[in-house]
Amino acid sequence: MKKTTIVAAVLIAGTAVTAFAHSGATGIVKERMDAMLAMGKAVKTVAPMMRGETAYDAETVRDAARLFQQHAGESMTNLFPEGTGGMPSEAKDEVWTDWDRFAALASQLEEYSEGLERAADNGLGGMGGNTSMGGTSMMGGGSMMGGSTMMGGGDMMDAAAIAEMPADAAFAMTTQVCSACHERFRAEED
Repeated sequence: MKKTTIVAAVLIAGTAVTAFAHSGATGIVKERMDAMLAMGKAVKTVAPMMRGETAYDAETVRDAARLFQQHAGESMTNLFPEGTGGMPSEAKDEVWTDWDRFAALASQLEEYSEGLERAADNGLGGMGGNTSMGGTSMMGGGSMMGGSTMMGGGDMMDAAAIAEMPADAAFAMTTQVCSACHERFRAEED
């Protein structure tokens, strides 16, 4: 639960910062900020269920997963055309200088959220915030996002494998993709 709580807290805090930053955004920058805000709100809705703080509702989890899918993959990369960095955008230049990695994370979010949608009926497994990937930290460049297992080795799990997991494990993996992307490609507020 600790890692899931940390991931959710990071995403929720990011949502609040993003809402404030929207004040000067227009055009495609505002569109992508709105997409990120919507996904952050979905995480904020689902995270308490995953921690057992509110009643589990599979339909709410499916709705969140569908929202993630709507804003992931090509839909996400299309919101980041060259030349749309700089204030008020929170996107780092690395989005464009490391485009392949950014696009891979956008695709991974789409794949994992498809698995999450299908895993919603599996209920909670009480995973306690660990993952099926050995319980290693996923946000700090560990096995999942750091390049050794998931991103660099070509061993990314597919939606079918994630669909077999308890919903809390699938949710943790999905939100860890968000965290990995934010860590690498989103500018921190001063």
